[in-house]
Amino acid sequence: MSDAIIAPRGVADRLTTLFWRHPRLLLVLLVTPPLLWLGVVYLGSLAALLLQSFYSIDEFSGLIVREFTLKTYGELLRPSNADVILRTLAMAIAVTIASAFVAFPIAYFAARYAKGRWKAAFYLGIMLPLWSSYLVKVYAWKLILAKEGILTWAATATHTTWAIDGLLSLPGIGGNSLSTSFIGTFLTFTYAWLPFMILPMQAALERVPTSMLEASADLGATARQTFRSVVLPLAMPGIVAGSIFTFSLTLGDYIIPQIIGTSASFIGMAVYQLQGTAGNIPLAAAFAVVPIAIMLVYLSLAKRAGAFNAL
Repeated sequence: MSDAIIAPRGVADRLTTLFWRHPRLLLVLLVTPPLLWLGVVYLGSLAALLLQSFYSIDEFSGLIVREFTLKTYGELLRPSNADVILRTLAMAIAVTIASAFVAFPIAYFAARYAKGRWKAAFYLGIMLPLWSSYLVKVYAWKLILAKEGILTWAATATHTTWAIDGLLSLPGIGGNSLSTSFIGTFLTFTYAWLPFMILPMQAALERVPTSMLEASADLGATARQTFRSVVLPLAMPGIVAGSIFTFSLTLGDYIIPQIIGTSASFIGMAVYQLQGTAGNIPLAAAFAVVPIAIMLVYLSLAKRAGAFNAL
């Protein structure tokens, strides 16, 4: 009897055997490309940004002086620059609080009452705005908030223009119209980032055991007491997780303030203008470091609150 002929092994078979015998080698090969991308492109750009922030601009020639100095960070303390930082921080806080209040009842309904097709419709309704163009949504809101927009038309039809006039007359946040006021900027920010608050909050509320709500009711707690003592503490990680998105996105955005609102600058606009028309890259880098530093502090606090468990 002749011996059976064994086909020669190909390269694919040899690699399969090699990876089966050395699984760590396969892991290294799979992880190395994304780690290189993260380390070189992302972290490298952040390192270059941080390095640029320690340079300064020569006041006479306008050229970058590549010498280590804290002069550029000192310029952030000027009243005009400090106002930009405080204005952006106040807007981010206001948008985050408003998003939490608007998102909570929606997330609670989806977590507790929406079942089957209703839950699918909920996810579709929340995700659908994220599939459309960001610029299209912003310009749509500019038309909605304009003097001739649908909001003004609806207020005229219902004889409630006094409410809009009252908002626009508020000092500091009012303006000639909603589309040229901080109120319009606030409304557009809240609309744009609302899905990022709803989804983590809904995930956290789904983890609240029904048995705990029933136990609270059996012990004689009212609906308000149950909400304050049971639901809200358990939902807090989801609220904080959502606030990470709304807060950070508002800090860094520069498109919405450029299209809707007053001519007052925000951090994103300042970075865009300084590195573009002004050519002051060190100050632009210093401005860009501000939201990074704020978010590092915010993320450390969010981690202590258990927010990452709700992501």
